[in-house]
Amino acid sequence: MTEAYLSLGSNIGDRLGNLSRAVSLLDRPEGGIHVLSVSPVYETDPVGYKDQDDFLNIVVRIETSLEPLALLAVCQRIEEALHRVREIRWGPRTIDVDILTYGDLTMNTQRLTIPHPRMQERGFVQVPLRFLHGEKEIPEKWEGSVRYFGELPAGDGVE
Repeated sequence: MTEAYLSLGSNIGDRLGNLSRAVSLLDRPEGGIHVLSVSPVYETDPVGYKDQDDFLNIVVRIETSLEPLALLAVCQRIEEALHRVREIRWGPRTIDVDILTYGDLTMNTQRLTIPHPRMQERGFVQVPLRFLHGEKEIPEKWEGSVRYFGELPAGDGVE
């Protein structure tokens, strides 16, 4: 089993419900994925394309027996199940599920780059990821653009 971190975000419809459903769909030990922990929810300003609603974001720590490309396929199926439409780069979405890290693996293919190439510069990734590693404060450079929103509702295997 390999430990991996995923970033999830939503800014269309029931944002909190979309995140909750995505985590529930991820947590399938019989399918090779077990959710170990979920960060608090943060509300964040959009990055890139600015003319859209704010996002809710979380980071999820998982354990998986799937290879990276198989994990990517699961993430994309969850996006499809929650009606993700890809029209505008960095545009509005019901759900976005990105692989941040996969153990200590480094890979760069046309379909997948691990670690995620922009994760270090994105507050919506770094703040929840740092929380899962014990850092509770929002770094000054992201104050204002990343705001604590609350906890994901418990249930469906989410601790």
